[in-house]
Amino acid sequence: MTRALVLALVVLLTGCGLTGVPSRDVRGADTFEDDVRGARGLGEMFWKQQFSASGRTYRPIIDFVPYSGRSGPRCAGEPSVPNNAFYCPAGHFVAFDRDWMERLWDEMGDGSVYMIVLHELGHAVQAQLDSRFELNVEAELQADCYAGGTLSALVKAGSLRAEPGDEEELLLNLEAAGDPTDDWLNPAAHGTAEQRQQAFATGYNRGVGAC
Repeated sequence: MTRALVLALVVLLTGCGLTGVPSRDVRGADTFEDDVRGARGLGEMFWKQQFSASGRTYRPIIDFVPYSGRSGPRCAGEPSVPNNAFYCPAGHFVAFDRDWMERLWDEMGDGSVYMIVLHELGHAVQAQLDSRFELNVEAELQADCYAGGTLSALVKAGSLRAEPGDEEELLLNLEAAGDPTDDWLNPAAHGTAEQRQQAFATGYNRGVGAC
């Protein structure tokens, strides 16, 4: 990741809050479960408004399924895997390895929960818009962009409150989630750290319409 991009992202994300009002700093009451519920509820509220503004009807996901290890739900016959979160278009649900995501929450802050949940909701939006992509990485980077745009809108609306260190949390999460190589033809590719950070920053700075 270039220094210029780091600086640009810090400028974009400074003041970005990742805790629903009231914040953990104010009440000391937020838990991992609070942040999961908050990310899902606020994310779906945002997309409901976006769809309505364009004359469409957003269909909320049917279920939000926590699992552990390999005990998760199947999607179109494919088993869930540890250390993962995914949107299943066949069942219109989101599932996540709870142990993995809570570990990220403990180690990297609540930004990890918002990044993951808003990214997966981005895939649910793609399915409802019948978005088509030649490469998997294109869908993944758009979902990152959607996550940035959603987060920005929630902060501007006052639904999320700023906390010290939020920008560093987001940078760390985006960097840790990047692919080690720029192999766009890999069907499992999600984009390098820099590509994912740039996609997120595009959405955060310009809104979901730029995605």
